[in-house]
Amino acid sequence: MSILRVVISGPRGKMGQEAVKLTEQNEELELVAVIDYKHKGVNVSDIVNTTQSCPVFATAEECFSQVEADVYIDLSVREAAYPNSLAAMTAGVRPVIGATGFTDEELATLEATANDKKLGCIVAPNFAVGAILMMKFAQMAAKHFQDVEILELHHDQKKDAPSGTAVKTAQLIQTEREGKPQGHLDEVETIAGARGADVDGMRIHSVRLPGLIAHQQVMFGASGQTLTIRHDSYDRASFMSGVHHACKVVMQLEEFVYGLESILD
Repeated sequence: MSILRVVISGPRGKMGQEAVKLTEQNEELELVAVIDYKHKGVNVSDIVNTTQSCPVFATAEECFSQVEADVYIDLSVREAAYPNSLAAMTAGVRPVIGATGFTDEELATLEATANDKKLGCIVAPNFAVGAILMMKFAQMAAKHFQDVEILELHHDQKKDAPSGTAVKTAQLIQTEREGKPQGHLDEVETIAGARGADVDGMRIHSVRLPGLIAHQQVMFGASGQTLTIRHDSYDRASFMSGVHHACKVVMQLEEFVYGLESILD
C-alpha cells in the first residue's frame, strides 16, 4: 500500500480538524506537517486533539522548503488557499482544495500552473458525494425543466455568497438550459435583492444562519408540477470521503480539475 504524505492548512478550523481526523483514521495518509500562522514551531498535537505528531509551520513556503509531501489539503478560505496552493505546486506538491470564492482569474492561474508543471490539482466546491449527485441530477433535470431556482443554506460564518456549490450547480445547469427570464415579465423588486442573484434568468438565493452546516435545494417548475432535488450535510465529516478520494486521484493527474464530479466513476 502506497502511503501519501499530507500537509494540511488551517488545522484548527472546523474543516481542518476533520481533515486531521481523516489522516489519523486512514493508513494510506500520513500527516507530515500543518500550516497555522499563529502557532509556528509547536507540534500539531499541541493545537489539535490528535495522537499524531508533526511540525507546525507559519507559512506554506517555509513548510514546503523543509518537508517532503505529496498532497496539500486546504479546506480553509480563498485568501489562504490561493497563494498556498501556488506555493505547493512550486514545490511539486499536489493541492486538493475545498475553499470557495475564487475569482475566474485565480482559477485560471491555478489551472495554468498545474498544467504547466504537469501536476494534479483538484478544486472542488463540495466534497460530499451526495452533493455531487444532487448537482448531476439537477443537470439532468435541466434538459426537461427550463425554469429553476437554487436555494443554498449555510452557517453564518461562511464568507462568500452564493456558495461555490450553488455556482457550480448553475454552471452545470447552463450546459443543458438556454438562458431565459423567469417570473412575470413586468416583475418589480420592491426590496432590492428579493429575487436573488440572476444567472441567465435562473435565481440563486443564499441563506446564512447559525445551526446550519451546508444545504442546497434545486427547485424546477413546469406546468402543473415541480421537482425538488435537495442535499443536506449535517456534519462536516460528510465531506471527508470525497477529500480522501481526491487525495488518491490527484496523484494520478497531470492537470487541473474543477469539481469532484469530474473524478467520480
